[in-house]
Amino acid sequence: MTDPLDAAVAALTRLSRVIERAAMPLSLADYRALAAIASGEERASRLAQRLAVGKPAISATVDSLSRRGLISRERVEADQRAVTLTLTAEGRDAYEQAQRRMAQRLAEVAGLASDATISLQSLVELGEALDRLRVGQVGA
Repeated sequence: MTDPLDAAVAALTRLSRVIERAAMPLSLADYRALAAIASGEERASRLAQRLAVGKPAISATVDSLSRRGLISRERVEADQRAVTLTLTAEGRDAYEQAQRRMAQRLAEVAGLASDATISLQSLVELGEALDRLRVGQVGA
């Protein structure tokens, strides 16, 4: 008999790859950064914190997104070291297209489960648990 946790880990890693392919040409790192910026995260340092990645990794992602014209960077007048990140029109379009493709692919996969609604709700609950973990509210 397979351990349910082992089976869940295997399923999530496979699902992650399915979702990653649907996000193309964006990588999941690109998508996560665009999603955070779209939701109002404007500073690279806070973006790194929110995405739980190091500053070198977020710097590379921000540089790549900027070079491709998906985000713009503007200096903050009050703090010469700070930069505000915003989505360009092309960046918003790329983000929204990837979101639609990933949602469509997830709906297809969930539709093959015995109960798509319960499967999707479980993923939503896991996402909420991850949010609590990120902000240190475990058990809340």
